[in-house]
Amino acid sequence: MSTSSPEAVKKLLENMQTDLRSLSMECKKKFPPVKEAAESGIVKIKTIAARNTDILAALKENSSEVVQPFLMGCGTKEPKITQLCLAAIQRLMSHEVVSEAAAGNIINMLWQLMENGLEELKLLQTVLVLLTTNTVVHDEVLSKAIVLCFRLHFTKDNITNNTAAATVRQVVTVVFERMVAEDERFKGIVEQPPSVQGNTNRRSVSTLRPSAKDAYMLFQDLCQLVNADAPYWLVGMTEMTRTFGLELLESVLNDFPGVFLQHQEFSFLLKERVCPLVIKLFSPNIKFRQGSSSAASPAPVEKPYFPICMRLLRVVSVLIKHFYSLLVTECEIFLSLLVKFLDGEKPQWLRAVAVESVHRLCVQPHLLRSFCQSYDMKQHSTKVFRDIVNALGSFIQSLFIVPNAGNPAVVGAPTGGSGSGAQGAAQGGPGTGGVSGILTSQAAFEYRGTWIPLMTVSVQGSAKATYLEMLDKVEPPSIPEGYAMSVAFSALLDLVRGITSMIERELAVEEEAAAEFRETHPDQGWQPQPGAHLVWEEMVSACWCGLLAALSLLLDASTDETATENILKAELTMASLCGRLGLVTPRDAFITAICKASLPPHYALTVLSSNAANLSSKAYSIQGHSVQIISPSSESHQQVVAVGQPLTSQPQGTVVLTAKNIQCMRTLLNLAHCHGAVLGTSWQLVLATLQHLVWILGLKPGVGGVLKPGRAVEGPSTVLTTAVMTDLPIIANILSRLFESSQYLDDVSLHHLINALCSLSLEAMEMAYGNNKEPSLFAVAKLLETGLVNMDRIEILWRPLTGHLLEVCQHPNSRMREWGAEALTALIKAGLAYKHDPPLAQNQRLQLLLLNPLKELSNVLHADIRQKQLESVLQILQSQGDSLGPGWPLVLGVIGAIRNDQGESLIRTAFQCLQLVVTDFLPTMPCTCLQIVVDVAGSFGLQNQELNISLTSIGLLWNISDYFFQRGEAITQELEREEEALQKQAQEKGETLNRPFHPAPPFDCLWLCLYAKLGELCVDPRPAVRKSAGQTLFSTIAAHGTLLQQPTWHVVVWKVLFHLLDCVRTSSTTADKEKIESGGGNILIHHSRDTAEKQWAETWVLTLAGVARIFNTRRYLLQQLGDFFEAWEVLLNHIQSAALSKNNEVSLAALKSFQEILQIGTPVKDSDKAGDAFAAMGVPPVLIDPLSASGPGRPLVRSDSLVERLTRYNGAELQAPPPGEESALEDSALWWSAWNTWYRTGTDSTRPPSGPAEKFSFIPSQPFLTALIQIFPALYQHIKANFSMEDLKKLGVILHGAVSVPISSDASPFILPSFTEAVLTSLQEAVLTSLDVLQKAICVGPENLQVMYPAIFEQLLLFVEFSCKPPQYGRMETKHVANAKYNQAEWVALNYVPFAERSLEVVVDLYHKTACHKAVINEKVLQNIIKTLRMPLGLKYACPSESTWKLAVSSLLKVLSIGLPVARQHASSGKFDTMWPELANAFEDFLFTKSTPPDNLSIQEFQKNEAVDVEVVQLISTEILPFANFIPKDFVGQIMTMLNRGSIHSQSPSFTEAEIDVRMREEFSKVCFETLLQFSFSNKVSTPQEGYISRMALSVLLKRSQDVLRRYVEDERLSGRCPLPRQQVTEIIFVLKAISTLMDSLKKTQPENVDGNTWAQVIALYPTLVECITCSSSEVSSALKEALGPFKDFMQPPLSRVQNGES
Repeated sequence: MSTSSPEAVKKLLENMQTDLRSLSMECKKKFPPVKEAAESGIVKIKTIAARNTDILAALKENSSEVVQPFLMGCGTKEPKITQLCLAAIQRLMSHEVVSEAAAGNIINMLWQLMENGLEELKLLQTVLVLLTTNTVVHDEVLSKAIVLCFRLHFTKDNITNNTAAATVRQVVTVVFERMVAEDERFKGIVEQPPSVQGNTNRRSVSTLRPSAKDAYMLFQDLCQLVNADAPYWLVGMTEMTRTFGLELLESVLNDFPGVFLQHQEFSFLLKERVCPLVIKLFSPNIKFRQGSSSAASPAPVEKPYFPICMRLLRVVSVLIKHFYSLLVTECEIFLSLLVKFLDGEKPQWLRAVAVESVHRLCVQPHLLRSFCQSYDMKQHSTKVFRDIVNALGSFIQSLFIVPNAGNPAVVGAPTGGSGSGAQGAAQGGPGTGGVSGILTSQAAFEYRGTWIPLMTVSVQGSAKATYLEMLDKVEPPSIPEGYAMSVAFSALLDLVRGITSMIERELAVEEEAAAEFRETHPDQGWQPQPGAHLVWEEMVSACWCGLLAALSLLLDASTDETATENILKAELTMASLCGRLGLVTPRDAFITAICKASLPPHYALTVLSSNAANLSSKAYSIQGHSVQIISPSSESHQQVVAVGQPLTSQPQGTVVLTAKNIQCMRTLLNLAHCHGAVLGTSWQLVLATLQHLVWILGLKPGVGGVLKPGRAVEGPSTVLTTAVMTDLPIIANILSRLFESSQYLDDVSLHHLINALCSLSLEAMEMAYGNNKEPSLFAVAKLLETGLVNMDRIEILWRPLTGHLLEVCQHPNSRMREWGAEALTALIKAGLAYKHDPPLAQNQRLQLLLLNPLKELSNVLHADIRQKQLESVLQILQSQGDSLGPGWPLVLGVIGAIRNDQGESLIRTAFQCLQLVVTDFLPTMPCTCLQIVVDVAGSFGLQNQELNISLTSIGLLWNISDYFFQRGEAITQELEREEEALQKQAQEKGETLNRPFHPAPPFDCLWLCLYAKLGELCVDPRPAVRKSAGQTLFSTIAAHGTLLQQPTWHVVVWKVLFHLLDCVRTSSTTADKEKIESGGGNILIHHSRDTAEKQWAETWVLTLAGVARIFNTRRYLLQQLGDFFEAWEVLLNHIQSAALSKNNEVSLAALKSFQEILQIGTPVKDSDKAGDAFAAMGVPPVLIDPLSASGPGRPLVRSDSLVERLTRYNGAELQAPPPGEESALEDSALWWSAWNTWYRTGTDSTRPPSGPAEKFSFIPSQPFLTALIQIFPALYQHIKANFSMEDLKKLGVILHGAVSVPISSDASPFILPSFTEAVLTSLQEAVLTSLDVLQKAICVGPENLQVMYPAIFEQLLLFVEFSCKPPQYGRMETKHVANAKYNQAEWVALNYVPFAERSLEVVVDLYHKTACHKAVINEKVLQNIIKTLRMPLGLKYACPSESTWKLAVSSLLKVLSIGLPVARQHASSGKFDTMWPELANAFEDFLFTKSTPPDNLSIQEFQKNEAVDVEVVQLISTEILPFANFIPKDFVGQIMTMLNRGSIHSQSPSFTEAEIDVRMREEFSKVCFETLLQFSFSNKVSTPQEGYISRMALSVLLKRSQDVLRRYVEDERLSGRCPLPRQQVTEIIFVLKAISTLMDSLKKTQPENVDGNTWAQVIALYPTLVECITCSSSEVSSALKEALGPFKDFMQPPLSRVQNGES
């Protein structure tokens, strides 16, 4: 709400009335006059309010009266009343209703209160409100108000003083603000100023307006007061301080510079009053020398006084900043004074504030420029600007040289810490600690033992002072160590930053103007204003020496990365500025400084030292101070980051690079990168330094001249810390960018750069002469880099560049010339590849210019350079091969001219060229060159320098063949055209056409050349080459043979394939068996390849397989040649000789080839899958999956078109043959030829050795035998029609022989299963399969084949015997597998049990099918089976495997169940007569085996075995005894005897007691007994003899029981308390059980069948049984109970004798 709004006015009136009422209330008693005045005041106000519309104006008019009561109230001096009144007065003032008169009254009243010391703060407040709200107070009233405030400032009360000081400041500001406002109001009005005489009197202020006059009077009096003179206007001042006065002066000068600049009167005051005053006040400081005035000096006034001095400097800063233009002369004095204050003899605090003041100047570049223009550029004037810079420099130096008086403990501490010790540390307190100061990470400068910390004093570009702001301090503060240095350092940096950025801005503006001018006036030259340039040059000239001296010293002393960075930045910007201004000397001086700082201390580098000598001879005298350019101190405490070798011709020790060196190096790089254009001749300096640094750091050039971290070749190796390691790639990168940026240089600068590099390179060449030390390659690498980035203008630098590089290529130092060649070839390649404008194709001159040096290289004799040349040929092929055109013969010539006597690396490079030609450029060359390519590739295969190349060249031959295949038609046409032309020429000359394989068409000849080359390689002495060549030969023939015409195949088969097989067989059989030691110690040779013989074996395998594959896949085609059968025989002969070779690998492979040509697993004819379709056509899979050797070219097969191509070329041959021809493949002559080969191979390989076993003989391997046997089933399918019994016998011999062959112990773990598993080996499987095939064939074949069945049974039964009696192999001793030691050459017999058991199962199955066949019955097969089974049955537990006898039993049971009926049927024929005794013996051997069960047999197992025995007895009871009348009597007798023996229980004594009751075969005995009984009673006995047998058996049994029982009773009686042996107890129990069984049987039988004698014997047992009752064993008792039970049937009343007699 504004003060004039109606609401505000209303409120004011109310408040005033309230105030007046309160006043009258307060004064009612004590001060009646006041009360009355207050009451009349109320009336007055009401009246005013009622009468006037503009109430405020009316109030102001009457304000004297309105205020009166309140003034009277203040007069009472009663605090409460006074406060109330002052508040009311303030309210009136704030509403601006106080007139000038009223204001005067108020001030007078306030003055009285002040003199009485009442309400001082309220007074100040009131004055302030009065002066700030309006402008009614002028002149004397104003001065009185100001004096009032001043006087309150000097009271005793602190609060009042401070408030008054603030009020004074505000009031002074208000006075000047009023003047500024007044000037604004009168701005537009131009006054005619009265003419002012030169020496105006100070009283003549009449020209000023009112506010200005007040301000003038006030300022004048302030000067008076500071000068300790009486004021003119501020009447009534009692006291004043200088410090306060100076502060007020400073604030006015700083806040209202415009006032002084616009009004002459004020300017006059400045010149006449302020400046003399300042100079006068400075005088004690100027004269003072530290240490000169003693304490007893009579004039203590003269000692500089900190508060005043500091304030003076502030005033001076303001004067220089704002009024420099007015006070040129005065400022010169001030500046000179400032420079003096920096003097070492001045007190520390004075130097500190002085340096702060200098800093304030340094951040104002435009001011510095004015100094330069006003002083330095005028004759006879002080060189102020130069002095300031030099003073700063010498100030910094003095800090290092003069021990700092402020803090001697730290500075004085010697760097070694020797002087400090415990006491030093104790004195120094926390800040020192001897050396610790230096070791801390605090930023600092450290120079020759003086350590000065660096503080953050102000933000860059602003001079924020510390001590110039200490307005409250009276005593000079203690300056912390390093403060002055830090400020001086900031000042230096700000100075450089300010000047350079200012000049660069102006330069940029000028350049823009120049560019515009050139656009508008292209014909005229641009003339810049000379004035500006002169000033810039003068500024730089004036300051560069001082700056360089100070910066170099600081750079050397700096221990902080940031500080170092700032110093380097300053030096860099100065160097660049000097360069832009064309000031060569200072530019080089700054660059030299950076270069020196980059290198280790005292590093001898001639370029720099010569330059520095010129500089250091100039010592600059600055007002008596001599400023030297200080040489670097060596013992600076810097982190060492790298140790390397100096680049000198004589070997020296190592040099050390510090982190700072690296930092400087980066600055140097930065300089060259960003300001390369202004370097001119100083490129030499920069590059020389960089070369040395790169050398020390061990950077070596890499591709394209880029430097990469490398290792020094000799001498103490470069040592780099991790810190610098991470920096190196960055440095290398900047180095590269530096030379990349050369593309932006103009032509002149570029030539400067190239010249500098060439001269550096010449120096390096000089240094590298005569020693093979690592040369410096910096210059060469950078020449390359510069050339590469300036390709677009390569012509201007090509000649100097390549001319120099060719010289380098001839240098004797290998590294040097290697890099010369690298650079040269890289430039040529880049030049050819660059997209020139116009392109090279249209600019032949340039192309020749570029290629010329490559030709020149041929004149160099060094092999490494030739190598380089070849490599670049390779790369040119890679990039420009398509455009070589007719240059091909030359290229092929260069490539093919390489032979064995040259080093392998040249061969390798030449070969790469060949590879490239083959993979990429075959289509672009004339077809006549193709044969040359084949020859060249072949010769690379045959060279013996480098195996890998031989192998790869074979791959190339494959690629070439593939190319022929793909481009067949085009090549054929072109070759035929060529051929016609040649033919014509030959006819004209009357010669015959001479080319290899002549009669064949030219395209086929090309193929035959290729095959012949590969054939040569297939018998190369190196196994790897043979292998690769063989694979390739067969793959190419298989894949591309379809292209050949049919007659050509004849040549392929006889001249290529069989010829190759013969050579290989001969070489293999004559190869050396000596072990080859591992090649050169670094290649390990596998034991399967460690003799030449074994290596040839591999070749033989490969060749045979290859030929066989071709015979298989190309059979239809080959069969159309006339001599196929002869070829077949030759091939089988080769297979047989290979199969019988004494090498497992060859022999096995031969069988695989055999399988292949027999087409076991014939190729699929019709198939959906592409792969199978190819296989059917004889395209090997290798085509579909390109060969790994194919090199970097295109994929070999574009499978989309392969099928089409094959069909296209091959016509009818590829289609499956018509049905009639299918039989051609079945041609029996071929098959029987194969059978004979198989038989010969099998017989020879399985025949056991005849000599003594000790003599080592070759034993065929299991895989071989398996493969051999596996061939038979397939072969048999084709020859079964004529397969005779004779052939079967032959087969049997081979099968038996094969199964008998043992295994060598080292192979056994792979072939044999672990012994516990019952598994067949694959050989055994194969043998059984062969027999299976035969029997199946017999089964479905004609009747006459069935005569072969017995032979098969015989064969199988032989195998069954193996279970108990393994076969012998000659006289060779074999061991059981478990005892064989793997590492000895022993032979292990197989585990034949599974095989025998499987054979037995086959026998049972087969017998099942064939039991009724005539041949089987006639040949007594059943008898043979039983005879064979007797062995395992008899051995029972003694069998090698438990499963054997179990299987034998079950088989016997099965066979008998089938065979017995047949035998009974044919009983009359007598064909089975001999079988029955066999069978009886078999039963007997089994049921009453001589072998004992093993000890560890469990009870459950035993019971199972007993159950088997029981089964046999049951068989006898069901299948044999019922048919006794068909069976020989002796046999039945034997059976009964057996049963009898079984029924009498006999035990094996080996059992533990606990098991005896189970182990007694009770169940078995019981069954035997029951069977015996059954056949004793149930049958009507057919013959007396038979019945006799039964009865006799029974009586024997009963008698035996009687004996056992009696003996038991006896023993029991004798033994007394001791229990009887368990055996005996068991026996008695069994007997008792047998008795109860017998009783049951007798009961069941028809009474008439039982002999009376038997009954008598049974009853006779009864008494004996009764005697046993006394026995102690509970088991016996229970058995006894069961035995006695049945006797009740005999208890019946006796019949009377009479009756009996009667009857």
